[in-house]
Amino acid sequence: MKDIKVLLVDDEEAFVNTLAQRLKMRDLKVETAYNGEQALSYVKEKEPDVMVLDLKMPGLHGMDVLRKIRKAYPNIQVIVLTGHGTEKDEIEAKRLGGFDFLKKPADIETLVGKIRVAYKEKLERAMTAVAFAESGEFDTAREIMNEEEND
Repeated sequence: MKDIKVLLVDDEEAFVNTLAQRLKMRDLKVETAYNGEQALSYVKEKEPDVMVLDLKMPGLHGMDVLRKIRKAYPNIQVIVLTGHGTEKDEIEAKRLGGFDFLKKPADIETLVGKIRVAYKEKLERAMTAVAFAESGEFDTAREIMNEEEND
């Protein structure tokens, strides 16, 4: 799973740059964005497989980024990684279709494991959708690819 494209979104530049280096050492392709607006612009150009998203950022709040991503790009897996999240935030993030919710400081191996599982689920969903499309069941294929959006 060397080709997993990850976008890290966090306004703490030193933190996100250090995390990016640590993830790259584990064979992940990592890009960074320092606010919600940058993240949305990046996604329009290069759709990542997994986004690791902070909640509390200036400008566009992480929860708003999550809403926009789930609506426009339902196949991107979003893992919230925040130092300011509450149980209520976790419930809301999962309701909006977030893949997982971790609190800082997260163990690097735990985060890498979550990224790999998120990517694997994305691939499995895509393969299932392709199988339905190949058998002519296009509506079912579309539903599978957009299922997180509709939960």
